[in-house]
Amino acid sequence: MNKKWIGYAIAILLIGTMIVMMVKSNLDKPEVIDTAKTEVVDTVKTEAVSGAVEGLDKGNTPPDFELETLTGDKVRLSELKGKKVILNFWATWCPPCKAEMPHMENFYKKLKPEDNVELISVNLTTAENRGVKAVEEFVDAYELTFPILLDTEELGMTDYKAFSIPTTYILATDGTIDNKIVGPMDEAMMEQLVAEVK
Repeated sequence: MNKKWIGYAIAILLIGTMIVMMVKSNLDKPEVIDTAKTEVVDTVKTEAVSGAVEGLDKGNTPPDFELETLTGDKVRLSELKGKKVILNFWATWCPPCKAEMPHMENFYKKLKPEDNVELISVNLTTAENRGVKAVEEFVDAYELTFPILLDTEELGMTDYKAFSIPTTYILATDGTIDNKIVGPMDEAMMEQLVAEVK
């Protein structure tokens, strides 16, 4: 009788191990994003000299800000002029943001200095139920390595009109807006948008 129970126990352990391995394998793969539902907002370029007008239209210089990262570093947007910038606004409770984050991590890991690209991820911290703690737990769970800025001043909502999230702005090397994307992006879309900007 003991041998029979030992056999059952071994079988249960093997099945349990296989289930855990399958679940972990699925967690490591980014979710497929249907970018057909993502809107690339076609804004009209202003007639003003590039960079001379502050605003959110194509060709405008977006509002400047200085925000703190989870690690305590400060990032000022205007200091990134000269680089292509992906400026992403998101929250931990947002399902499309959750789907997008593994794609952003994969994109970020492949960046090289010669790409001249910065990924700036701004968490709408004032919209988080548990504040910074929720962001820290999310970053740990998704194993994110790119800088996460904390928007404790509601800049995303007020200055950047990020009412539907994720909302992303692609900035050209002259610091002006090239594109606005409302909805989640996958890795291929990020690569394409960055390749098309000067």
